[in-house]
Amino acid sequence: MRQKRAKSYRKQMLVYNHTFKFRQPYQVLVDDQLVLETFNSSFDFVKGLQRTLQAEVKPMITQCCMQSLYQTNNQGAIDAGKQFERRRCNHDPKEPKSVLECLTSVVDVNGKNKHRYVVATQDVEIRRRLRKIPGVPLVYMNRSVMVMEPLSNASEKVSREVEEQKLYKGLNDPKFAGIARDENDEAGAENQENKPKKRKGPKEPNPLSMKKKKTTESTGSISSLSASSNNISTPTEAGDVSGTSKNKRRRKHKKSNDKPNDSADSIQ
Repeated sequence: MRQKRAKSYRKQMLVYNHTFKFRQPYQVLVDDQLVLETFNSSFDFVKGLQRTLQAEVKPMITQCCMQSLYQTNNQGAIDAGKQFERRRCNHDPKEPKSVLECLTSVVDVNGKNKHRYVVATQDVEIRRRLRKIPGVPLVYMNRSVMVMEPLSNASEKVSREVEEQKLYKGLNDPKFAGIARDENDEAGAENQENKPKKRKGPKEPNPLSMKKKKTTESTGSISSLSASSNNISTPTEAGDVSGTSKNKRRRKHKKSNDKPNDSADSIQ
């Protein structure tokens, strides 16, 4: 598959995921003509679907489509159809409906694709009918290449409306503006009013900031401490004066310059 085509298919499936809530693995309804086409061209149908939808798939076939395959007497196509999961269409197997009526009744539930089916069909009339239903991806074979149709007008219209609702769902929504309230909003407001209000007042002190009272020591430990303190002798009592006494500074005498000349006096 070319990169440009794969990118467009990925964008289309993102629209189906976000707008119509499609989830993996995708449920793919297959008709009898597509089973015959893929079998005759030796095309791997499941791998082709996975490559086209770029996700895990779950192929399904209705009982009416299987009855149409039985009428072709193509044993290989019948065996290929039996490998798919059987989708109950609630039609009488003895009097099966046409493939167009069967697929339309399964997909179209009150004008919506309720079960989120991807329809893979070669019938042009079926694709034309299902384009009117929003949110129906259509897949078909074109010259041994599996192709997915672009978004139909109905699907594109619904997608545009959903995006506009998401864009303007703020202040323009009366529910958020306070003009009108839903039952859920009113119930929530009543629950908030019924809640008991917290009483305001002085708060208790933080228990971590409060100091614990110091416990008094036993009398035995006090007496032992006093006895040991009496046995210790101070330096003054022991007479260790050398440790405490400071060295006395010697007084320096001034030298006198005018000394009496004893030798001169003796000569006179």
